[in-house]
Amino acid sequence: MPSSPLPLVSPSASSSATPSFEGALASHGQEPLTAKSVSTLQVNMGKVCNQTCHHCHVDAGPQRTESMTKETIDQIIEVLDRTPQILTVDITGGAPEMNPHFEYLVQQSRIRNRQVIDRCNLTVFYVKGKSHLPEFLAQHQVEVIASLPCYQEANVDQQRGKGVFDRSINALQTLNRFGYGKTGTGLNLHLVYNPLGASLPPSQAELELDYKEELMARYGIQFNSLLTITNMPISRFLEDLRESGQIEAYYALLVKSFNLATVDDLMCRSLLSVGWDGRLSDCDFNQMLDLPLQNDFPQWIEDFNLATLEHRPIMVGAHCFGCTAGSGSSCGGALA
Repeated sequence: MPSSPLPLVSPSASSSATPSFEGALASHGQEPLTAKSVSTLQVNMGKVCNQTCHHCHVDAGPQRTESMTKETIDQIIEVLDRTPQILTVDITGGAPEMNPHFEYLVQQSRIRNRQVIDRCNLTVFYVKGKSHLPEFLAQHQVEVIASLPCYQEANVDQQRGKGVFDRSINALQTLNRFGYGKTGTGLNLHLVYNPLGASLPPSQAELELDYKEELMARYGIQFNSLLTITNMPISRFLEDLRESGQIEAYYALLVKSFNLATVDDLMCRSLLSVGWDGRLSDCDFNQMLDLPLQNDFPQWIEDFNLATLEHRPIMVGAHCFGCTAGSGSSCGGALA
């Protein structure tokens, strides 16, 4: 049986002390927020994961059982066949590689000449039956976006579990041996940083220089770029904020740090999220909050219609301040 999920609702969303995201947009003439295209399908393959991370907004873990079926994957492939405007298949989870149909989705997407992204926790390579994955990813030229919230062991293990840092370093060295992160190979390897606590990420460009210097000097590791991502007040991170009494202060920080320059490139404006059950959402965060598309729009991948969806109004909430705070945050890192 899956573990009981933690509360997903943003507690300050209805608080009079927290301005609405719609109000923040309207004050700058940016409301309502609408999509501009659907060039990326972000596919959540399930909540099964070999790790249980403190900041996980998916509440994923080894005891979860939710997993995308091959039938749903075939519906995604059918959408790709009739929608050449979708250029990228961005695969996430849980640990997406734990889904038994992960490799099938990768292969079918690459056959159709789509860019494929694997959002990888790195330690999944050490799960029984998964040791071949680095070679598989390289053979299919899959872009790897890998979680490494710090280049220091203590910080990583505090956030992601004891021993995760060492296994992550070994996994990155393995990816390097297959050509990932190296000039001229075309095998892109990006790392993801997120803060340990209730703070915004530092400058992405400056932190990337630190990561590259430290990882090369200590472990000989190369990678292409660093992506900084803000912790979203959802699920486990929300529970941590509640237990430490920091919910109101964190929301105040996000609201105070609203940056209009991030709005134009928010990921929801060019991305559509597909849940493990085929349900459509504007982004992965909305998916985890059970916030589907507006009722007048297709709700399931089997009903996908580009003409209807590419300029849809986007469902927003107080959690959206997390994507627009400071330099902004998206699946592609900082926005401004």
